[in-house]
Amino acid sequence: MNQVTSATQAHLHIETKGQGPDLVLLHGWGVNSAVFTPLHESLSQYRVHYVDLPGFGLSQPVEGDLTAWVDILVQSLPANAIWAGWSLGGLVATQAALNYPSYVKGLITIASSPCFMAREDEAWPGIPPQVLSQFSEQLGQNLPRTIERFLAIQAMGSETAKEDIKQLRDLVLSRPLPDTKALTQGLSMLKDLDLRTQIRELQQPWLRVWGRLDGLVPKRVQPKMPIGDQVEDVMLAKASHAPFFSHRDDFLQVFLPWLAIHTR
Repeated sequence: MNQVTSATQAHLHIETKGQGPDLVLLHGWGVNSAVFTPLHESLSQYRVHYVDLPGFGLSQPVEGDLTAWVDILVQSLPANAIWAGWSLGGLVATQAALNYPSYVKGLITIASSPCFMAREDEAWPGIPPQVLSQFSEQLGQNLPRTIERFLAIQAMGSETAKEDIKQLRDLVLSRPLPDTKALTQGLSMLKDLDLRTQIRELQQPWLRVWGRLDGLVPKRVQPKMPIGDQVEDVMLAKASHAPFFSHRDDFLQVFLPWLAIHTR
């Protein structure tokens, strides 16, 4: 097992709410943990740690790669928690489960992929390379507009896309805009990271929630994922990239029973 490294303690903004077993929630690229506000009431029977990832929301940026992020998060969060991550947050939670298997009790990934970038030579579905390149170019030009465009892509396909985008935007903008360096780090993770081989080593219970209409993590990813007795996949038929937001009740009907079983 990896020991927690003595990386410099950065200031991470972690809002802890509720009482009960520990649950960590990690948001996606370009946003912050305010996106989980609609879930607060439904998760009150858990001690939920709503994390602003390094350089997002109210958290300070951290130098380094995904491993550096994970090390600092593990230092700041309780042992034996279930880690749930949405989109990029799912990649972070997965790396934490791999690096600290006795620290992360269970894993939930929401609209997340072990390899976000499409790999045409391997017939791996994902984000077209040119889309991430465009976001990289636009970051230095108009940050608020870039974030808004990314939110719009995330809601694509949802029947309530227009309302979802507005609500997501209002929640995200209730906190400071992300640090540009952190946005660049996050885009690099989405572009370069490939955990497809490593995830076969995961032993923890693992719930994977997908949106059938997801424009960033295509539904074709799910059949290509490793399976096992500890893995459960749920495809939400009408959801896109933010199922916990656009189809909260459907999402909670999957999320809450799984948590109840795996936090006993």
